[in-house]
Amino acid sequence: MIMDYQLIWVLLIAVAVFAYVTLDGFDLGIGILFAVIKDPKKRGRMMNTVAPIWDGNETWLVLGGGGLYAAFPKAYSLLMTAFYIPVFAMLLALVFRGVAFEFRFKSQNHQKHWDFAFSAGSIIAAAMQGAMLGAFIEGISVENGRFVGGAMDWLSPFSIFCATAVVVGYALLGTGWLIMKMEGDFQGSLRRLAKPAVIWMAANLGVVSLMTTYVNPAYATRWFDMPNMLMLAPIPLITAALLFWLWHAVSHREKTVFGITLGIFFLSYLGFGITLYPNIVPPMITFREAAAPDNSLSFMLVGAAILLPVIFAYTAYAYWVFRGKVGDEGYH
Repeated sequence: MIMDYQLIWVLLIAVAVFAYVTLDGFDLGIGILFAVIKDPKKRGRMMNTVAPIWDGNETWLVLGGGGLYAAFPKAYSLLMTAFYIPVFAMLLALVFRGVAFEFRFKSQNHQKHWDFAFSAGSIIAAAMQGAMLGAFIEGISVENGRFVGGAMDWLSPFSIFCATAVVVGYALLGTGWLIMKMEGDFQGSLRRLAKPAVIWMAANLGVVSLMTTYVNPAYATRWFDMPNMLMLAPIPLITAALLFWLWHAVSHREKTVFGITLGIFFLSYLGFGITLYPNIVPPMITFREAAAPDNSLSFMLVGAAILLPVIFAYTAYAYWVFRGKVGDEGYH
C-alpha cells in the first residue's frame, strides 16, 4: 500500500496546532482574565487550576513548530521570515508568563508585579497568535520561492481584528475551564463574565468569517459556489447552534460550558482548514510543494508513531488525576 506521507504530516501538524490552541488556549485565557479579576486569592485559585498541566500544554507548540520545520522546511522558512516579529514577541511573552507563574507563589512582596507579567504575557501571546492568523489568511508575499514582503506586512486592520478575536476566544475558553473548576460565589461571577464574552465571540466569528471571504476571491468561491455551499453549510449552522447553546449553558451548567466552547473552536478551525486547503503558505504554495522528500517523511513518521501515543497518554493521565474542584489550598 502506498502511503501519502505528505498528507499524513500535514494532518499531524494540524492536530498538534489545534491541540496547542485549545489546551494552551484556556490557560492563556486564565492570564487574560487577570485583567478583570483583581482579588489576589482568586487569582491564586485560578493559577492553581492549571499549575499541574500548563507546561505540558505547550508541548504541542514545540511539536507543531518542530514538525513544520522537519516536514515542510520551505513553508517553515517563509513563514518564520514573514512572521519573525510576532513570533519573537509571542515567545518572549510566553517566557515572561512562565517565569511569572513560578515566581508569583514565592515572591509575596512582588506578587502584583508577577501578576502583571503573567497577565500581560498571556494577552500579548494570544494577540500575536491572532495577528499571525489574520496575516496568514491574507497571504504571504512570495516570489521565486522567497519572501519578498516587509517586516511589518503581518500588521493590518484584518490581523489586528483577528488578534482581538483570539484574545476574546481564549478568555472565554479560560472562563469555561474555571466555571468547571470553581464553586460558590466565584463561579457565579465567572458566569456573569461569560455572558458578554459569548456575544463578543459570536460577533467576532461572524465578522472574521465574512472578512475572510473578501480577502481572497478563491475563499468566497470555496464556500459560496454550488455544490460546496450545500456541503459546507452544516459548519456555520452547527457553530451558530453551539453559540446559542453556550449562551444558555453559562447560566446553569459546569462542564458543558468548556465542552461547547471546545466544539466551537474545533468547527472554526475546521472551517479555517477548508478555506485554505491545500495551501500551507497562502495564497499559492501548497503543502505538497513545500514538503520534504518522502524518505525523510517516512523516517520521521516512525518516531511520531512512537512519541504521539506517549504524549496523548501522559496528557490524558494528567487531566484525569487533576479533574476535581480547586479550593484555596489547591485541588480537593
